[in-house]
Amino acid sequence: MAVERKPTRAVQVGKVQIGGGAAIAVQSMAATKTQDVAATTRQVQLLEAAGADLVRIAIDSNKDVEALAEIRRATRATLSVDLQENYRLAAQVAPLVDKMRYNPGHLHHHEKDKSIREKVEFIAQTAVDHDCALRVGVNCGSVDPRMMEKHQGDHEAAIVASAIEHCEILDSLGFERYVVSLKDSYWRKVVAVNRLFADRRPDVPLHLGVTEAGMPPDGIIKTRIAFEQLVSQGIGDTVRVSLTVPFDDKGQEIDAAREILGDIEAGRFRSVPDSFGEGLNIISCPSCSRVENNRFVELAQEVKATTEYAKQHDITIAVMGCRVNGPGETDDADLGLWCGPAAVNLKRGETTLGHYGYEDVLDRLRQELDAIIAER
Repeated sequence: MAVERKPTRAVQVGKVQIGGGAAIAVQSMAATKTQDVAATTRQVQLLEAAGADLVRIAIDSNKDVEALAEIRRATRATLSVDLQENYRLAAQVAPLVDKMRYNPGHLHHHEKDKSIREKVEFIAQTAVDHDCALRVGVNCGSVDPRMMEKHQGDHEAAIVASAIEHCEILDSLGFERYVVSLKDSYWRKVVAVNRLFADRRPDVPLHLGVTEAGMPPDGIIKTRIAFEQLVSQGIGDTVRVSLTVPFDDKGQEIDAAREILGDIEAGRFRSVPDSFGEGLNIISCPSCSRVENNRFVELAQEVKATTEYAKQHDITIAVMGCRVNGPGETDDADLGLWCGPAAVNLKRGETTLGHYGYEDVLDRLRQELDAIIAER
C-alpha cells in the first residue's frame, strides 16, 4: 500500500535525515555500561551491522563522557546521546555526537532557581554551537509534575502538553532542528498521544516507540500494533523497537523494526485479537547503560516463567532495570520490580514492599501475586 506520510520538516542528524519525506529511520540503544568502552563500542558496531541508522548511548556522569569520547573515536556510526537527568552535560557531549535527547520531565530536578526555558535555551544553544539535532523525549514514567498537576492527573493530556510546551520554547528560540517522542509501555496510549500530537503539530518529525515493550514475542507484538496504526496513517519518521534481550541479541530490535515497516509498506497487517493485552501483562525495559546489574535481563525472563500460572488474570507486572526510570515507571503496575546493584526493589502500586536479593525476590513476588489474585 502507498502510505502518505505527514509532511514533517526535515531534520538532519549526521548523515541521516529524519522527516521531510525521507525513509523512516530505524534506531536502537546500546545496553552496555557506557564506561565499558570495549563492550559499548562492540554493541554500537553490532547494531550498525544489523542495519541501525542511529545508535543511542546514555550519559549520566563525567566518566561516561570520557568513555563516550573513546567510543566516538572507535566508530563512525551516527550517534545520539541520552542526557538523562544531568542536562548540563550537554556542553561536554555535543561535540561528540549527532543528536542529543533530553527529557522534559527531568529538567525540574536540578538548578531549581532557573526556569525551564533557561535550561532549554542552554541545551538548544549548545546544539547550535556543535551542529547537533535534538530530541524532546517525553516518557510516561517521568512526566513533568507541573503538567500532571495542571491536567489533574490525565496522563495522556499531560504527555502531549509537555511535548507541545517544549516545541513552543524551541520555536521561540529559533531552533527547529528537533524531533519529538511520546512514549508509554501501553500501546493504546502510544497510539493515542501520538495521534493527538500529530494533529496539533503535523510539522514536527516523530520518533515512535513502545517503551518497556518487554520480551519477544509480546514486545514485538505490542510495538507492531502501535506502528501499524500510526505509520499506516502517515505518522512517524523514525522508530525504535525496545526489547528485553541479552546484549548480543540487541540486533533483534533492528530486525523487528525493519520487518514491521516492510509489512506495513506492503500492506501486510497482522490480525490481532480484540483480547490482546488482556490477562497477565509483563512490561520490562530494553536495558541500557544505566542498568546496574546485568542479572536484570535474566530476572525479567524468570519473572515471565514464574508468573505463567496467572496468565488469565488482568494483572500488570513491571520489571525495570535502573534507578532513573524504575521508581516512576513501576508506579502504575500492580506489582513492580526495579533493580539495583545488589538488590531488587519490590513494589505494589506506588508502595515499596522491601528490597530483596536477586535469588529471593521471585518467592516474594509470587506471594504478592497470589494475594492480588485472591483479593480479586
